[in-house]
Amino acid sequence: MASTCMTFNVNCLLGKPSFSNDFNHFKTTLSSVFKPFLKDLSQPQMHINVQKFVRISSSSLLDVFFDYVFEFSDQQLLPCQSNLAPVDELRKALVIGESDIEGNIPDDFREGIYIRNGPNPLFGGLKSTKSIFGRSSHTWIEGEGMLHAMYFDKNNDGTWTAVYNNRHVETETYKLEKQRNKPAFLPAIEGDSLAVLSAYLINLVRFPLRFGHVNKYLSNTNVFEHGGKFYAIAENHLPQEIDIFTLETSGNWNVNGSWNRPFTSHPKKAPGTGELVILGVDATKPYVELGVISADGKELVHRVDLKLDRCTLCHELGVTERYTVFLDFPLSIDINRLVRGGSLIKYEKKEYARIGVIPRYGDTNSIRWFDVEPNCTFHILNCFEDNDEVVVTGFRAMNSIIPGPDKGLNKFQWFSTRLKPMGSMEDDTLLFSRCYEWRLNMRTGFVKEKYLTGNRFSMDFPMINENFTGIKNKYGYAQTVDSVASSASGMPKYGGLAKLYLEEPAAECSLATDQIKVEYHKFGQNVFCTGAVFVSKDQGLDEDDGWIVTFVHNEETNISQVYIVDTKKFSGQPVAKITLPCRVPYGFHGAFISTPLPI
Repeated sequence: MASTCMTFNVNCLLGKPSFSNDFNHFKTTLSSVFKPFLKDLSQPQMHINVQKFVRISSSSLLDVFFDYVFEFSDQQLLPCQSNLAPVDELRKALVIGESDIEGNIPDDFREGIYIRNGPNPLFGGLKSTKSIFGRSSHTWIEGEGMLHAMYFDKNNDGTWTAVYNNRHVETETYKLEKQRNKPAFLPAIEGDSLAVLSAYLINLVRFPLRFGHVNKYLSNTNVFEHGGKFYAIAENHLPQEIDIFTLETSGNWNVNGSWNRPFTSHPKKAPGTGELVILGVDATKPYVELGVISADGKELVHRVDLKLDRCTLCHELGVTERYTVFLDFPLSIDINRLVRGGSLIKYEKKEYARIGVIPRYGDTNSIRWFDVEPNCTFHILNCFEDNDEVVVTGFRAMNSIIPGPDKGLNKFQWFSTRLKPMGSMEDDTLLFSRCYEWRLNMRTGFVKEKYLTGNRFSMDFPMINENFTGIKNKYGYAQTVDSVASSASGMPKYGGLAKLYLEEPAAECSLATDQIKVEYHKFGQNVFCTGAVFVSKDQGLDEDDGWIVTFVHNEETNISQVYIVDTKKFSGQPVAKITLPCRVPYGFHGAFISTPLPI
């Protein structure tokens, strides 16, 4: 249980002062807060802006309370977690030398930018806090977003120039904390219920005129393009417009003032129209709204409240030619549960699960709901229409990796146990995700569901040829989990890639339990990837004509690289390995933007 004693001393290396001494210092600090205002009041004929005085003094009082009541500490990383540690910004792009490229960048590779988003926490790493309210901690998915970009420029003589750069996504809250040079927001997701609730309320009221928001604007999850502009995104806030060449941040994108709520990390372009289909999940009603943005990005052309009775943490939506697909699964955010002493975010495997299919411009009454087996699915591979059926393919697990263990449980042990390899028996405590298919019959209302991949590899972070988003596709790709390394380190590590042949059954002689043919690309020992993307060939004839591009990190040498893997020769060696000038921490999702470069 958390201590109920107030700790004023922030530096744990020093002895704790007596209450009287600390209280005297507290009074001195309060005096310094108000001294400038008292000096102004003493000036003759001084006109006082009362509203400004109250606002500034209230904010200063909150700062004093914040600094004295909450003790911040670093979350320590194990040696096998070292590539989660943040890195410094480069401040300028660096050209990769020819000697740092093993193999060859293909002649028919696309000119453009491979960019990946991921956490890069300020002030040395993720934090925990201790106070009279208990303990709260950042979860492993938090940390300010940093963009890592690889630029591919083809010269007139046919040779390639490769350039690397990185930069933080400079959200409003990032700028605030950089200016203060210390944390300004309390961790408000994981920890003791009272500590999380107090963090929730204090974050909400500390900066009401500027933010009035519970958590920092992380913008650390994905990168996408729409209407010729580029955005970094995490689903707790609005997208941040970025300059794809300099990686500078321009500010929030609220679709000309028409979208005022969180924004999914995985918006989808509707096949045929190019409109952007979006989703906004919030902890208060309305819990979930869908939106459709015009192809030029200038107008919100449709918006609908799904009128759910719970806040479902839906990370990704799906689209077909006519429909939008929504996953209402039992991973939820519940403030009332937090107030009652429970977790803010919780996966409840005994609760209901269903998939909603709604016409692109439909209202709440037009949703068709299909009950399915309870599960946790974060990522969708693709959706499409097949006669009377809407087919949804995603990566399903029987437990949730977010937010982590309940209070009182050891975080490392909890993750380590649940990231173990799957044996011959199904284990609904494992964080083992497999490719899964739901067939939803729009005429009869029946559902057919099954696993497509077996228990050899857990896999997630899917990708396809984006030209097939929302229509029937033959191939999919995913990052595969090294379950042994993941269990040993207490964090998911992706030691390879998988190519899924969605229309080709597994060979009868195969020892695997896959239902479809799966081809694997394995990295070397202690080499792991993040942010893999599919890059299609410009003149490709087949759906799988292209490459997988991914950041990888070798934990033995502490060297980061970019791999280019030919998807027609998937299990072979990468056609190019590009060594980077600095370490790239593990992150989340990437994108490839095909564009000429001004370099």
